[in-house]
Amino acid sequence: MRFTRMVSRTLRFDPPEAETASHRLMLRAGLMQQVAAGVYSYLPLALRSLRKIEGIIREEMDAAGGQELMLPALQPLELWEQTGRRAAFGDNLFALQDRRGRPMALAPTHEEVITNVVKSNVQSYRDLPLLLYQIQTKFRDEPRPRAGLIRVREFDMKDAYSFNADDASLDESYQAMAQAYRNIFRRCGLPVLMAEADSGAIGGKDSHEFLLPTDTGEDTVITCPNCRYTANAEKAESVVPRYGGDTGDAPLREVATPGVKTIAALAEFLGVPEAGTLKAVFYMADGEPVFVTIRGDLEVNEVKLKNALHCDELRFAEDGEVQAAGLVAGSASAVGISGIRKVADPSIESGANFVVGANKPDTHLTGANYPRDFQVDILTDIALVQPGQLCVRCGHGLEATRGVEVGHIFKLGTFFSETLGATYLDAEGRNLPITMGCYGIGVGRLLAAAIEQNHDERGIVFPHPIAPYQAHLVGLNLSNAEVAEAADALYGQLNAAGIETLYDDRPDQAAGVKFNDADLLGLPVRLVVSPRNLRDGVVEVKGRADEAAVTAPLGEGAEAVRARLAGGG
Repeated sequence: MRFTRMVSRTLRFDPPEAETASHRLMLRAGLMQQVAAGVYSYLPLALRSLRKIEGIIREEMDAAGGQELMLPALQPLELWEQTGRRAAFGDNLFALQDRRGRPMALAPTHEEVITNVVKSNVQSYRDLPLLLYQIQTKFRDEPRPRAGLIRVREFDMKDAYSFNADDASLDESYQAMAQAYRNIFRRCGLPVLMAEADSGAIGGKDSHEFLLPTDTGEDTVITCPNCRYTANAEKAESVVPRYGGDTGDAPLREVATPGVKTIAALAEFLGVPEAGTLKAVFYMADGEPVFVTIRGDLEVNEVKLKNALHCDELRFAEDGEVQAAGLVAGSASAVGISGIRKVADPSIESGANFVVGANKPDTHLTGANYPRDFQVDILTDIALVQPGQLCVRCGHGLEATRGVEVGHIFKLGTFFSETLGATYLDAEGRNLPITMGCYGIGVGRLLAAAIEQNHDERGIVFPHPIAPYQAHLVGLNLSNAEVAEAADALYGQLNAAGIETLYDDRPDQAAGVKFNDADLLGLPVRLVVSPRNLRDGVVEVKGRADEAAVTAPLGEGAEAVRARLAGGG
């Protein structure tokens, strides 16, 4: 491709709306263009990279026994209501009506439709296992689209679904998909972490995320450097060190705490560590108030809490709702509270004689112990794991890494098949529900995450398997007929050798502009034809990540590119 024929243009300055490195660089490099909040046009350079990613995905999915199909993005809303996921997705689901007033949805995922396809085509255990996949556009009405392609409202996804006779067969499919995902990301040149994860609105049992480490990632991954335990912060568990208080036989005693409203202020006022207090947090779960208790040095993990409550909507209670429930903000505890659902984290047992609210203004209690002084309806892990806490497997200190989710796999079980009536006949003639798995990769997000991880102060540093072109040929002083002829000849040589080449043939741009654009676009290998090089009969060759350039005979440009790509480019 000649630069003079490209539809996109590079930008000299960072777009003001860009929030992250990938967002900034994809706009500056002319890879994409915003149409609306969370909606982008992919320009030719980005599309070439996306097609390469899709090609790798297809090869690995086919190698794992997958069959590609295409499902409709427009679906009857009644399918989503039948499975109960209309409420689970809430406002994130794009809902609309056709001209006859029939409710429809733009699909954020395809479990319902694919289950109906299999329901019509699978009859017996001989038809199983089955793996079907597609690469298609999805729609989610995100409340806060951000970071370019990291969180958008319209995006391309590879979603695959396995259909199995039982849990043992599902586990085989699940492990095969996990390995296929490792192969995909390795072939894309991207090191990922496979982390235990929460299933979210997709539902299901076991679940793992694949996260690409980057400092600007929106996800936190908890890892143990000793035993390699890895989990998303939403799912991670830890051992909370016990608060070294007394044995638990102290009496309850009121203390005046004028103006003290926060855990930090309470701990400072009474001269106790935050771990020696119990925190009260008020939520509304599907419209009903919930009283949450957790040790004062910990934070509530709202994903765990939502799962424990089995609710569709969870949010902080507003001031009026707190007052209507008879609660005293800043001085509340579960001691003596009734008529409201109470949830607590097991950390309330990791210590004794805690300081808690006395349920009246400017007053707290010392010497509170569970279960002597208060009871709860649900006692379960609802704590957000923090670095430095101890690994549940080996007791080693945990670490935290930021990352971008680029893939997610789920064991769905039989929920969809039972709800939608997808069954099979086993060897004994029994009619049983099909066991399912679900496996997704965000294609555009993977590209953005790759750029997020692979860039420097000058621009993108593309991993060569997914770069839009392999080589960037720069011609300098092309008004010189001899230079133009040599650059054109080298361009022809590269194309004939099968090397995908972007040729900067702009006749009126200075060398600095061309070099800056080459660094910004970040293709693996740059070649330079100039009057000085031409006098020596050589071409300058430089890998994007190299500190210095080397030269090669002008007639050996293609071999020089291949050597650089083989060496990591």
